[in-house]
Formats: sequence, structure tokens, C-alpha cells
Amino acid sequence: MKRYSAFAIAREAVRYHTGWERAWASPKPKKKYDVIIVGAGGHGLATAYYLGKNFGITNVAVLEKGWLGGGNTGRNTTIIRSNYLQDASAAIYEKARSLYETMSQDLNYNVMFSPRGVIMLAQTEHEVRGYQRTAHANALQGVKTEFIGPERVRELVPIININGPRYPVLGGLWQERGGTARHDAVAWGYARACSAMGMDIIQKCEVTGVRSEGGKVIGVDTTQGAIDCDKLGMVVAGHSGVLAEMAGFRLPIESLSLQALVSEPIKPCMDVVVMANTVHGYMSQSDKGEMVIGGGTDGYNNYTQRGSFHHIEETVRALVETFPMISRLKMLRQWGGIVDMTGDRSPILSKTPVDGIFVNCGWGTGGFKAIPGSGWAMAELMAKGHSPLTEEFGLNRFSEGRFIDESVAAGVAH
Repeated sequence: MKRYSAFAIAREAVRYHTGWERAWASPKPKKKYDVIIVGAGGHGLATAYYLGKNFGITNVAVLEKGWLGGGNTGRNTTIIRSNYLQDASAAIYEKARSLYETMSQDLNYNVMFSPRGVIMLAQTEHEVRGYQRTAHANALQGVKTEFIGPERVRELVPIININGPRYPVLGGLWQERGGTARHDAVAWGYARACSAMGMDIIQKCEVTGVRSEGGKVIGVDTTQGAIDCDKLGMVVAGHSGVLAEMAGFRLPIESLSLQALVSEPIKPCMDVVVMANTVHGYMSQSDKGEMVIGGGTDGYNNYTQRGSFHHIEETVRALVETFPMISRLKMLRQWGGIVDMTGDRSPILSKTPVDGIFVNCGWGTGGFKAIPGSGWAMAELMAKGHSPLTEEFGLNRFSEGRFIDESVAAGVAH
């Protein structure tokens, strides 16, 4: 009788329950697909999933130059909220937040969604007025938020220093149904569902060129050979500009590194997400006990995925005043992700000058929270040619001056 080690048994259990072997073992590309999605991150996989679920389009390939979920999807700080000022932004982010609530059931895969609540601290009189305005806008949009005073903030976050010498806490914008989810689980949940529908997720397959005839896309060249398609979706975050140039057009985005870190694990001390734009930082506590800390983007364009000591120092120094207890913690690890920033700090979900090519980019520092809403809207745009959720986010808004200014909501924190 053959004996199996504990590791082999566990490995087979993971394969059986998660579809790991199907999703990880990349298939050989077909000669032609109805749709090719470039980018196997959360947004790309969600687009593929909703193409299949909502529109029955399953002859789809998702191409990834690295590994599944290895870009920004696996490098973010997992914050989910929808308390945006502009109507178009609130609509797509609230769609995403509502889809997160049922995602584990929809995918039959636990994405560990935790609606623990999100507070955006007001530490200046200007922020008080701004967040009160946002709360009123959210009420009109059907997004449940409220502006709370400093004592309510202290109740929700006992470790906070309300009376900081430079930046006292004057209140906050509170979204009770915001929270976090496990980023890797989101990517793998969508990947498993796509694989079950017969889609191909092809890793280590970098796109090296985009082919078109008569102004219409016909396929892509990759490190695994040429692949033909009828429609092409570009969903590659920080490298969107590089891919667009291969197709013969330019995008109004710039790429920067966004850094984050986690502390050593400690006992539970904070069960909400706190964002502090004035001191340029935000913090939550993971299920493992680590304090997840992040701030703003680098001040210069780059494609690095590494952290830098000076930026971490600036972020931690700012947060220590608001959360004095973190001054005694050790840093466990740090990292960076490549974010794609537009001038108005709002995303681009749009057709392009090349017929059959669609682009999903410009999510900047807040892409994770939008994954299901972005995928839902992008799938509808690619399948039907239009979507109510994407109408305001077209490329033509930059030439027409129809900016969706979310720089206060998305330009600093998340």
C-alpha cells in the first residue's frame, strides 16, 4: 500500500478544494479567442469572470507576464469603501462594495470580506467642511455614510490620540459598511471561477506587440507566440501606457510607486480602518495582528516595486502623533506597487482609437476596492459597447474638459 506524507495529502486537498492545479498550470494558447484580457490581476480576472457570467462569453484568454495576482492586486492594503464625492465615482465604487459583500458566496471561495468600517479623519477645519459635503453628497447618491464627532471617533478607535499638538482629530467621515478583504483570495477566487468556465489563464506570457488591420485589432504577439482575437482588453495598471504605445495611441497617465509596510504582529487593538489624509497615512490591523500602514505615492515617476526608507520614515513619523502606541513597534516588511495616475485622479474605462481595443486603467491608489465593480462595468462595455457605469470615464473626457475631480478622495490616501 502506497504511503503519502502529510505534505502530499495537504497538497492534494488544496488542489481538490481550490482548483489550484488548473489555475496554476497555464494552458497552451489557442490560435484565436473571442476576447483577450491582458493582465491577470483583480481587474482583469473580474472582467473575464463577468464576461462569462453575465454575457456567456467564455472563449477568453487572460494573459499575464508574471504570475496570477502578482502585481498591484497582491501588493495593496485591501481597503474597501465607496464614500466618493462625484456621482460617477460613487456609483462604480458602491457597485463594487455591494458585490464584495456577496463575493464569497458568488465565487464559492472565501475572500474574507470584513465590513469592519472605515473612518476618514478630519484633522483641519477644511477637512471638516469637505467631509460634511461628501456625507451630504453620499446621502443623495444612496451611499450610507455619516460625519461623526471626535468622541465617537475615540469610541471606535480607543488607541487614537484625539488631542494631537499639531493635528487634533475634529471628527471623521464614517462608512460602517466599508472594510477589507483578502487580496490574494479575491484574485484566486475569480481565477478559479474563470477556469471552471473554460477560460485560459496563461501566465509567463508577456505581450510584446499588438497587431491591427484597417484600424481594428486582430491579435497580439507574446513570448509564447502570436494569438488572434476579436476584442482586446488592456488591464495592466502601471504598465497601461507601455501597452497602449504598442497599439499606437497614448494614455494621459503617469506611473508611480506606492509604498506600504506591516508591523510585527500584536494583540488586537483596532478593529476599523483609519485614514488620515492630513498627516498622510492610514492604518488597519490584519487578521494576523500586523498593523498595515501606508501613505502617498512617490514624488517622481518610476516603475519600482520596492520600498524606500525615506518614504516609510515620513509615513510612520506622521502616524505616530495620531497613534502613539505604534512608536514601539518593529517593522516586519515593506513593499511597493506601480500605480497609474490620471490628472483628475479618476479611472479610465473606455473604447480606444483602435476598434476592438478597450482600456481599463487609471485607478491610481485605490484600485483594489473597485475590482468587482470595475470588472462588471468593463465586461458590459466590451460585450455591449456601452455601460452606464463607464459613460463618464471615457478617454474623451480629457479632450472635452469633463474631469471627474476626485483628487481629495483619491490623491493622497485610499
